[in-house]
Amino acid sequence: MAIFDQKTAPRKDAAPFTPDLPPFREAGQPAADAQPAAPSPAAAPRAQAAAKESLIASDLTIEGKIEGSGNVRIAGKFKGDVNVQGDLTIEQGAKLTGGVRARRVVIAGELEGNIEGAQQVELQQGGLLVGDVKAGTMTVASGARMRGQADFGWEEKGGSGKTDGFSAA
Repeated sequence: MAIFDQKTAPRKDAAPFTPDLPPFREAGQPAADAQPAAPSPAAAPRAQAAAKESLIASDLTIEGKIEGSGNVRIAGKFKGDVNVQGDLTIEQGAKLTGGVRARRVVIAGELEGNIEGAQQVELQQGGLLVGDVKAGTMTVASGARMRGQADFGWEEKGGSGKTDGFSAA
């Protein structure tokens, strides 16, 4: 290991660091629009959702409990309960054994456990669900498999008797 005690002179051609400028614009360039554009209301939740996603990679096997406000994507194997305020995605080839509470649940792999209180459940082609479902809406693709009971389309407050929350692809 070598240690050098040289002092480097500051570069004269380098622009000073300005934290309020985006990284793709140099410090001396004027902004095309002085006012930053407000993001559309529809784009804001998607941007936040993409920024807060946790991944259990395909080569991992984990046992425990997941709780939080972001999204979770499982590509490996997880044994335990998942309770998130965001979305849960179980990718093809992945397996989750445990109870699920999430806003939206997408199953392309395997889920062995109950889903409670989801706004939307999507069972994709090749997906397997062994357990009961309580959701606002449920979509089941051709080639998906399920063993259990499904309650969907019922409102939490009083129930309206409406059962049109199901769609088959």
